[in-house]
Amino acid sequence: MAGINRDTGKLLTGWAHVAQSLQVLFSTHYGARVMRRYFGSEVPPLLGENLTPRTILRFTYAIIVACELWEPRFRIKRVDIDPADNSVDRLRGGRLSMTIHGEYRPRGHLGDPTPARGDYVIAIGAGPAGVEVLPT
Repeated sequence: MAGINRDTGKLLTGWAHVAQSLQVLFSTHYGARVMRRYFGSEVPPLLGENLTPRTILRFTYAIIVACELWEPRFRIKRVDIDPADNSVDRLRGGRLSMTIHGEYRPRGHLGDPTPARGDYVIAIGAGPAGVEVLPT
């Protein structure tokens, strides 16, 4: 599957296209797209909530559900919230960091669940855009 890079307009394929799709998915609220009303996630309404354990759990759940519903090329295996990266002062400032580990399935959109080799990682709460794709 190929697409267009939203920043440069160049062709985007493979894992880079999946990473961009996940960024769009996590930043789109249900009902925001006129022709695809059910596309999106419950992540945007959680932004700005107090960072309580309940909110963090809801945030993690929203990410997992959105991936399962809308991105067949990525399957989440594990979500890590490292206490060393999430100090009390950082959480009080409204900043949460988490790392999502999963399988990249290059032909998942065609119904083929065969994963590519390696662990694919997405770091949320890192980098200037808030989502950073780490090398595998």
